[in-house]
Amino acid sequence: MIQVIGIDLGGTAIKLGRFSEDGFCHQSLTVPTPQPATPEAVLAALTDAILQLNPAENAVSAIGIGTPGPADAAGRIARVAINLKNWHNVPLADWLEAKTRLPTILANDANCAGLGEAWLGAGKHFKNLILLTLGTGVGGAVILDGKLFTGHLGAAGELGLIAINPDGPECNSGNRGSLEQYVSVQAIRRDTGLEPLELANLAKSGDAKALEYWQNYGRYLGIGLASLIYVLTPEAIIIGGGISAGAEFFLPAVRAEIERRVLPSSREDLQLLLAKLGNQAGMAGAAKLAWQLALMTNN
Repeated sequence: MIQVIGIDLGGTAIKLGRFSEDGFCHQSLTVPTPQPATPEAVLAALTDAILQLNPAENAVSAIGIGTPGPADAAGRIARVAINLKNWHNVPLADWLEAKTRLPTILANDANCAGLGEAWLGAGKHFKNLILLTLGTGVGGAVILDGKLFTGHLGAAGELGLIAINPDGPECNSGNRGSLEQYVSVQAIRRDTGLEPLELANLAKSGDAKALEYWQNYGRYLGIGLASLIYVLTPEAIIIGGGISAGAEFFLPAVRAEIERRVLPSSREDLQLLLAKLGNQAGMAGAAKLAWQLALMTNN
């Protein structure tokens, strides 16, 4: 049985899984990311881990990797990798192909998470969807007609960087008032001095200020999503990332804001869902990319 390997390359851990075409994960492995995480050190760790997952009969036909930053449009080069040292235009696909003799493809980790949810998670019944990951930053992915949309340079889907307030806080991207500045972990810490889980627990206990904060949080998120809905008219919006654990306190406000701002014709039958795969989404999405590559290679 032919299988592929999906890899989620993170700043502290590397998650790998060997998948069949139906999405079943036959074996998984997590190894620490080398510190410092230079390209050469990560390549060595990846090569060793892949050898552990690839059975003796060499049944693996392709490798997909999600990296913490943008890849080029061809899925060959890690242009930048956040939290990894000295990663600038690293030809990781070429390097791994030379080491493993297996076709390899790269994508941004948030894009992989979206593809994973579309393949095996909350989005598997939809062809057109967007994923928003609410964490330290705000990542995103766009799936159109069942395929990951990355734009002509490979950097599309930076959904957290759309502006919702022209005079808002400055963003690392150079933008001001981006969605990320209102709905990320960093924003919650800045505004409240608390972690999202602490704020959710306060809301559970009935704390009025915490409940009000989540109400405003949902409003900002709804404002950002309204713009995305008008452009993409997705069948589903999937919310993931650590902050989604407090979704019961902000999703009603998100829905209300979308209904207030978006014409019914643009949001008909729109589903607002929570991600299902958790921290396995990136690995699964990377495996889906590998399957697409394997099928192209064999045709």
